[in-house]
Amino acid sequence: MKTCLPFVVVAMLGLNGVAQARSLDAIRDSGVLGLCAHPNSLPFANKAGDPPGFQIELGNAFARELGVSLRPDWIITQYQMRSAGCDILLDVIADREAQGETRLRISKPYYRTGVALAVPSSSTLTSFKSLNGSTKVGVQVGSVAAMIIGQRRVPTSTFGFESDSLDALSNHEIDAAAVTPTVASYFNLTHPDKALRILDRDESVADLNWNVAVGMVRPDDALREAIDGALERLRNDGTIDRIYGRYGVLLQAPR
Repeated sequence: MKTCLPFVVVAMLGLNGVAQARSLDAIRDSGVLGLCAHPNSLPFANKAGDPPGFQIELGNAFARELGVSLRPDWIITQYQMRSAGCDILLDVIADREAQGETRLRISKPYYRTGVALAVPSSSTLTSFKSLNGSTKVGVQVGSVAAMIIGQRRVPTSTFGFESDSLDALSNHEIDAAAVTPTVASYFNLTHPDKALRILDRDESVADLNWNVAVGMVRPDDALREAIDGALERLRNDGTIDRIYGRYGVLLQAPR
C-alpha cells in the first residue's frame, strides 16, 4: 500500500475553493459529521477498514463528542474537497498562511510534526547537519524537504510516496529518507524485521516543522467551538494519544 503525505497536509499546494460547510445545528440535524479522507493512505485512512487509519478512528471520536455518526467522504486529491461536502479534515497544517488558499479554518493544534530523517539502525548519521556530498537522501518529489536538502548540495533521490523511499532505504538503495515521523513510525510497526532509526526533527529549520490541527470547511462559530471543546477533551483523556499509538505513532505536544 502506498503512503504519501496526507492530502490534508499538502492541500495548501493548489486548492482554490471549497464547498460550503454546514453549521453545527445542520450537522446535528442530519445526524452525521462528514470527514474528507483518502481511501488508500494508511496509517492516515483506509476505505477497506482493516485497519481503518487514525483519521477515521479520530473522526469517529469527534462524531461521538458531537452526538452524531461519522460519514467518511473519500477523495483522492485536494481538489475534490470542493464537491465532497465534508465538514472537517484531519492532520492539517496549523498555520493560517499555509491554509490561505484552502480557506480552511483551523482548530487549536493537537500535535507537532514535520520532516525527520529515517536511517538504518547501523547508520552513523545523527541529524540533517550530518548530511554531506556522499549521503544520498530519499525525498518526496516537489516537497520543501527536497528543495532544502538540494540547496545544501546533498545528493537526493526522488519518490512519489514516502513509503517508496522507506522501502528503498530498507533495501540499502539510499542512505536516509526525509519523511514524516508518522509514516516512518508506521513503517517500523509494520516492518519489525526492517525497523529504521528515526532521527529527531531539526527545529532550527522552520519550514520542516509544523503544528497539526483539525481543518474545518468554513464553519460557523458554534462548530468551531464544539470542535475545539471536543479536541481538548479527547487530548485530556488520552484518546488521541491512544488512537495514534495503535499505529506506532508517538505524538509530540504542539508548540
